[in-house]
Amino acid sequence: MTDVGSKTINETSPAAVPYWSLSGFYFFYFSLLGALLPYWGLYLKDEGFSPIEIGQLMAILMGTKIIAPNIWGYLADKTGRRVRIIRWGAALTTVFFSTIFFQPDFWGYAFLVASFTFFWNAILPQFEVVTLNSLQDRQHEYSRIRVWGSIGFVFTVVGFGWVFDVSSVGMLPYYLVTMMALIWLSSLFVAEPPAVPIKKKEETSFLHQLNRGPVIVFFIVCFLMQVSHGPYYSFYSIFMEESGYSKVAIGWLWAIGVIAEILIFMVMHKLMDRYSSAFLLAFSLALGALRWLLTALYPEQVVLVVFSQICHAATFGVFHAVAIHWVQHHFSARSSGQAQAFYSALSFGGGGAVGSFLAGIMWEDFGGESSFYIASLACGLGAILAWFKLPKAVV
Repeated sequence: MTDVGSKTINETSPAAVPYWSLSGFYFFYFSLLGALLPYWGLYLKDEGFSPIEIGQLMAILMGTKIIAPNIWGYLADKTGRRVRIIRWGAALTTVFFSTIFFQPDFWGYAFLVASFTFFWNAILPQFEVVTLNSLQDRQHEYSRIRVWGSIGFVFTVVGFGWVFDVSSVGMLPYYLVTMMALIWLSSLFVAEPPAVPIKKKEETSFLHQLNRGPVIVFFIVCFLMQVSHGPYYSFYSIFMEESGYSKVAIGWLWAIGVIAEILIFMVMHKLMDRYSSAFLLAFSLALGALRWLLTALYPEQVVLVVFSQICHAATFGVFHAVAIHWVQHHFSARSSGQAQAFYSALSFGGGGAVGSFLAGIMWEDFGGESSFYIASLACGLGAILAWFKLPKAVV
């Protein structure tokens, strides 16, 4: 795959930040998520799958992040060709997802989900490194670029809410494969950033850097936060539909969460300058415990439902921005790709898979609200660990 468009007008100067090429990629990547996460569960339900089968397929979708990002992260750190890996990942994601048009059974779906996500998961952790390396000493501007991903998410989640209220959700695969192709196309306009100089003192291995008390606690906390999001990503749309909400309303509920996330991204650099990572992570988790409890108990109370979605500003926006910065700060430049991949693998992969799998079982045996009780419990435990076991220094 050639390096088409690897230079743009604003990228010729080492000091220039390639704002629009980076922002554009985030826009298309999260536009895909805005169609996939809210509506994939509804699509699978429409295809006739049971709650346990939906939970299993969503667990596969999340679970490939356990292995795939670490493989791609190792290759990216070894070769230094992160953008090339991103481009190949985007292209092969599109190819393997296209097998959905052969109308597979459950095991066929399991294969296509495992295969397309294996390559899809090559993309985001490495792109985070590309973005941070492109910013160099202006990493506080990360949120201003990443916010375009949130805007893309809102664009598709609201738009497809209207579309699927008047047409079949069975059209979802056609929209998804189109957006996957657009992700690949946008990757052609992203340049490989200058290599970060490796200092001799940074020759400590990734595993050695990982094997430190605060680092281990940090990753456990990230795992628990994503366990709590497993039921949300897998079953929230189904839960709200069964509570009487239309697909348009469901789309707007997802959008409210991401709009709140956009607003918090605008001020994250100020929050991170003022408060410690431990405080911000613990606060996000505590608010997450409240969010999932309200979701379980009061799905018919619109005001409380909207409030719980506004809490997404903390449970995703604050938490993720702090986590990305924390990982970049606590691992050397040589290990940055593996570190971001491990963060993605353990939290979004392991945590998301466990949360989705448990949610399917709990839904089948005890009803939909039980899935969100488990989510609230995971957040509560994470908040305690973050507050009492992470360093209080501002990072």
